[in-house]
Amino acid sequence: MAEREHVRVAVVGSGFGGLGAAVRLRREGVTDFVVLERADSVGGTWRDNSYPGCACDVPSHLYSFSFAPNPDWPRTFSGQQHIRAYLEHVTDVFRLRPHIRFNSEVQRMTWNAERLCWDIETSSGNLSADLVVSATGPLSDPKMPDIPGLDSFPGKVFHSARWDHDFDLRGKRVAMVGTGASAIQIVPSIQPEVERLTLFQRTPPWVMPRVDRAITGVERSLHRALPLTAQLRRGLLWGIRELQVQAFTKRPNELGLIEQLAKRNMGRSIKDPALRAKLTPDYRIGCKRILLSSEYYPALAQPNVDLVASGLSEVRGSTLVAADGSEAEADAIVFGTGFHVTDMPIADRVVGAEGKTLAEAWKGGMEALRGASAAGFPNWMTIIGPNTGLGNSSMILMIESQLNYMADFVKQLDVLGGRAALDARPSAVHAWNRRVQERMKRTVWNTGGCTSWYLDASGRNTTVWPGTTSEFRRATRRVDLAEYELLRAPAETDAESKNAESKNARTKDAKTKDAKSKDATSEVTA
Repeated sequence: MAEREHVRVAVVGSGFGGLGAAVRLRREGVTDFVVLERADSVGGTWRDNSYPGCACDVPSHLYSFSFAPNPDWPRTFSGQQHIRAYLEHVTDVFRLRPHIRFNSEVQRMTWNAERLCWDIETSSGNLSADLVVSATGPLSDPKMPDIPGLDSFPGKVFHSARWDHDFDLRGKRVAMVGTGASAIQIVPSIQPEVERLTLFQRTPPWVMPRVDRAITGVERSLHRALPLTAQLRRGLLWGIRELQVQAFTKRPNELGLIEQLAKRNMGRSIKDPALRAKLTPDYRIGCKRILLSSEYYPALAQPNVDLVASGLSEVRGSTLVAADGSEAEADAIVFGTGFHVTDMPIADRVVGAEGKTLAEAWKGGMEALRGASAAGFPNWMTIIGPNTGLGNSSMILMIESQLNYMADFVKQLDVLGGRAALDARPSAVHAWNRRVQERMKRTVWNTGGCTSWYLDASGRNTTVWPGTTSEFRRATRRVDLAEYELLRAPAETDAESKNAESKNARTKDAKTKDAKSKDATSEVTA
């Protein structure tokens, strides 16, 4: 029987988190690692989401790695194609391709207590790893609602994250289900070309203008010639968002002024009082993610657009029926209904030390020490784990903080030596989670009066970080070994133990003689 391939580190996913982990491992001198990617190219969510109008709502110079600045961003808010190209560039510049296994979807990861490693089954073969870094991301698996009659719909159906570019929407009657970040970009992009667009809105979002513009050639040249200018630009963007955090986390009532600005933004484009009433949220701004668009409201005011202020409840042939009983005909349905965030599918595929899956361990809600380590899952870390999301800034900042934690985790294993593993203590995980949840109580995400994808099935916020990115950076700077249980491989046989002791003794003697020799040489030379 052929011996299973073994690597020191297996990284799952090649989006920002996975590529960042790969770069950091190489910079730490670790080259014995693989990146397991289920698709045939890198990019993660920026590869999968290619719908019309897809773009980032975080400024370009902040939505990039600090160790890989890009002076040539073409716009202040980058489109999907530019971000994907950036990730391809990072992959090539840091020579990551030899480490990436494309078309290798992880099917199961099982902790091997005897060998202190993870046995990994993938669609392209099996391997094992001392450490697993899961970077699948929370926005990787689309969520499709269970709509009665949907299977019998005669037209085209797809999710925004799996856009069918072969299907021509021109002249079609299209239904857009959902009003999240994807929908407000899709609606204005397809409105001019479809015959009729029906938007099913369960809850209206708060929308602010997206002040986007082309970055001039002069600016790009300056950033190339003087990298410090790009760093200053990034620092300013970061600082502004850090100052905003207090309103979200401690003083939600101060967000009332922002609501007034959002209403004025709506009023400039939506003149119909009835339509304006349907589009006005009844919850505090920030409770759901504040969306940015300067084209969304103007598109909704066009004569070929209908807003149904109710969710889609049933499909009868080509007739779509809303929860309020209204009906609409459609040739295609596009679902912008989000992702499996608090119930990530990867959790069903990870089997820990006690023989239960991560999904079973997280049945009562996700929780991980410092957003990275789950109790009962030794040498397993997640990037963008529980309570590491942001409501107003760049996730790349959080990812880089977790990469610091990962790097120190690897160093600690090196210092411990031998066959060792670190398993987060349940008491440490629970203590960390209690502190996070206590801080969460007064945030706008918990008190704003909305139901968002930040909350799990029990209504607990297991997604967002209730503080600044600086606080999280400090919290993840080092691994505290007191928060972990050290696991060692089963005891060796007496013969193996004696051989090991003898070998260690010989090595120690050799090192001592070598040191004495060097000391003598030094004295002679001096």
